[in-house]
Amino acid sequence: MILINLLPHREERRKRRKIAFFAGLSVAALIGLGVVGGWYAIVEQLKSVQQDRNKFLATEIAKLDSEIKDIATLKAEIASLTARQKAVEDLQTDRNIPVHLLNELVKQTPEGMYFTTVKQDGQVLNVTGIAQTQERISEFLRNTAYSSEWLAKPELIESKATTISGANRDVKRLFDFSMRLTVKRPQDKAAAVAAQALPASAPASAAAAKKA
Repeated sequence: MILINLLPHREERRKRRKIAFFAGLSVAALIGLGVVGGWYAIVEQLKSVQQDRNKFLATEIAKLDSEIKDIATLKAEIASLTARQKAVEDLQTDRNIPVHLLNELVKQTPEGMYFTTVKQDGQVLNVTGIAQTQERISEFLRNTAYSSEWLAKPELIESKATTISGANRDVKRLFDFSMRLTVKRPQDKAAAVAAQALPASAPASAAAAKKA
C-alpha cells in the first residue's frame, strides 16, 4: 500500500487562493478608487462650469440693473419734462381766462347788482358786491349755475341788509353779498366733452363688433 501526503499540495493551493483573493481585492480597490477619482473630477469640472455660469449671470444681472437704473432715470426726466410742458401749456391757456371771466360776469349779472371786488385764486373766484334785492342775488346764482360758460358751482357766503344815503338824502335799503364760484378751465371743458363722447361711442363700437 502506497501512502501519498497531500498536505503540501493543499497548502500551496490555499496560498494561491489567498493571493488571488487579495489580488482581486486590490484590483477592486484600485477600480473603486479610479471610479471615485473620475467622478470627483467630473463633479469638480461641473462645479467649475457652473461657477463660470454664475459669474456670467452675475455680470449680466449687474449690467441689467445698471440699464434699469438708467431707464428709471430717463422715465423720471421724461415725467419731469412732461409736467413742465403741461405747466407751460396751462399757463398759456389760462392767461386769457381773466378776460373771459370779466365778460362772463357782465353777461350773467342782472340789473340792480354790481360788484365791489373780484378776486381769482386758481380756479376759485371770490366776489363781493351790492344788490338791490335778494332776488337779484338769487338770479345771479341761477345764471352762473346753469347757463354760464366759464363759471360753475356758485356758493353764497354771506348776504346782509345795509342802507345808504342817496343824493337827495333819501335812504335806500340794499344787500351786501359775498360769494364763491368755480372757474371752468378750457382743458377741463375739453376733458368733459371727451368724457361725454366716450359713452356715446361705446354702443356704436359694440354694434359694429356684433355685426362683424
